[in-house]
Amino acid sequence: MTAPRPIHKAFLAVKQSEGMGARVRRSIGTRALRNFSPFLMLDHFSVSPGVGFPDHPHRGQETITYMLSGVVDHEDFAGNKGTIEEGDLQFMTAGRGIVHSEMPRPNKDGRPAVGMQLWVDLPEKLKLVEPRYRDLRAKEIPTINVDDGKVTVKIISGKSHGIDSVKDLAYTPVYIFDITIRPGGKVSQELPAGWNAFAYTLEGSTSFGQNQDQTTVGQYHNVVFEQKGDSIVAEVADDAKENGRFCKFFNCQQMSLSHSLTDMHQFSLLAFPLIKRLSSMVRSS
Repeated sequence: MTAPRPIHKAFLAVKQSEGMGARVRRSIGTRALRNFSPFLMLDHFSVSPGVGFPDHPHRGQETITYMLSGVVDHEDFAGNKGTIEEGDLQFMTAGRGIVHSEMPRPNKDGRPAVGMQLWVDLPEKLKLVEPRYRDLRAKEIPTINVDDGKVTVKIISGKSHGIDSVKDLAYTPVYIFDITIRPGGKVSQELPAGWNAFAYTLEGSTSFGQNQDQTTVGQYHNVVFEQKGDSIVAEVADDAKENGRFCKFFNCQQMSLSHSLTDMHQFSLLAFPLIKRLSSMVRSS
């Protein structure tokens, strides 16, 4: 019998400006949630045509980008290019350092490109590995239905209800599930004791936990769970007017974040002058 984890804290991800005119709801990496190893930052972004995330640096970390709608093109200073569309993911290992851009492609109906990006700290021994990209297409993601079809689980990485994800895409093992619960549905996801775990609510209201520990959480909240327990239980009330949808993340790594953040700051100081010089050279040529 599993022991459900209670919620440690739940808080609204507040909108803020980022990049070039983009709006993000940032939860991890704010005053509300810091030092949550190995997770450095989580952004839920909405990017309209003409704005986005122009050249910027990463170092000593991996980024995981999940497109919920729309299309984003990315390109780095080494000439690597690619595109991720609705339902796709990109796993980027920055390693020793990379400068890249992420810009939306205009949608025919004018809708913004919407997605999530998670920054994950690399272990000390991997911080200077060669940068690399790995893509996971929507059609490659195993999807299962449980609780008589009331719950749908997309197994992006990790294992759920006996089904494994298809690829090992990151150096840092992060389990990711996109879960939709219809009214009256309930799901229990097992995870090892001691792993850091959180959920980000995308749609509707979802109740996490059981009995006196149960809490109902609305849209756009980060839900951080206690480490005690070996499962996370979630459900949506029978009389709910809409589905509950959330992404669940967890990881077993326990690493110091200070070194990664210091690396990031130092690399930014080096990279942005380089970008400026390259831009000047292009304009003068």
